[in-house]
Amino acid sequence: MPTHAAHASAAEEGTPGSTPVERGQYLTRASDCEVCHTAPGGMPYAGGRAFKLPGMGVVYSTNITADKQHGVGAWSDAEFVAAVKQGVSPGGKHLYPAMPYPAYARLSDQDVRDIRAYMATLPTSASTPPENKLRFPFSIRSLMIFWNIVNGPASAYPDDTTKSAQWNRGRWLVEGAGHCADCHSPRTLTFGLSTSKALGGNMLNGWRIYNISSDTKTGIGGWTDAELAQYLSTGHADGHGTASGDMADVIGHSLRYLTPADIQAMVTYLRSTKPVSTPQDSVTFRKTASGDASLPQNSRGARLYAAACVGCHLPDGTGRQSSFASIAGGRSLGADNGRNLIQVLVNGTGLQTATGVQIMPHFTGGGLSNRDLADMTAFVMTHFTTAQPHDLEKQIEQTIKDRD
Repeated sequence: MPTHAAHASAAEEGTPGSTPVERGQYLTRASDCEVCHTAPGGMPYAGGRAFKLPGMGVVYSTNITADKQHGVGAWSDAEFVAAVKQGVSPGGKHLYPAMPYPAYARLSDQDVRDIRAYMATLPTSASTPPENKLRFPFSIRSLMIFWNIVNGPASAYPDDTTKSAQWNRGRWLVEGAGHCADCHSPRTLTFGLSTSKALGGNMLNGWRIYNISSDTKTGIGGWTDAELAQYLSTGHADGHGTASGDMADVIGHSLRYLTPADIQAMVTYLRSTKPVSTPQDSVTFRKTASGDASLPQNSRGARLYAAACVGCHLPDGTGRQSSFASIAGGRSLGADNGRNLIQVLVNGTGLQTATGVQIMPHFTGGGLSNRDLADMTAFVMTHFTTAQPHDLEKQIEQTIKDRD
């Protein structure tokens, strides 16, 4: 295999499309640009999505539509490439690494120009996102010069000639365009991505972002190739539940548009990653019986689950009518003291699919008290897993406070 750069082989061997706009559309989706640059309920790519950075403050995504005053329409191609790959916008203004330019540095300049060609075909917006709310000294942008020296951005790197073309394509998608580590890896003291615990899970906006290393107990090492491919391409895998929260956004706006070959390439690469063990992602499942009679009725939580949840999820969690309603085997049922389960109950979640949006509504403000939600959470955790829940009502109160 030749030793040309992996991003070059990705463009030459894998990225669909015969025109810059067509390739740009695919690369924009693979790079998950829409999710981060769209506020909840807002116009796509107009910016305004909040990123809460623990210890630092809040960063809002920018308007990247082709509007010449409020977006990037007045930028030259070279300026756009510099912002995407180096984190430096026109005038020498340094971007914060909530924008994953260290990963995007692995795209070729032509990849980025193709993305811009596609973006130029989309509706523009004059929206101006809120000002960032960062604590001192993080509010000093010039400090990013030193951050870049320590933490990146990474350069494009050559293919590993000992690996297959599929593995190299998968590495480019996971570490480059897809920037999976930006959510799934913990941060170091300098807020760079940890390499020793790469893909070992993280916390983001109150959600537990699960371990996707090859660890068999707390990562995805115990999943089959087919299960991984099904989850990445649809947001659901039989026996592992359905994506929610930020991961549902990634599936719905990015990964479901990738070709089967690219999904398989990602699976191949993720299989090869170093296993990282994260106890908070560990969960042991119980085998539950089917049928309404199998639900115990001797607790408030069980009665609440029977009244509010069984209609869609069934007593054994296998789901009614739609596979997306299956919660059986989902880590959120017990991992990390039910953190993501509480997030879903408090905030709800939605998943874009080929057949429409699959909605899981929130349960706050509908007559259920915080104690009710805590009892329901405790029942789900102990009915489906061996988890031992604690302080759930306090955790629910904090989740509602963070939301509001």
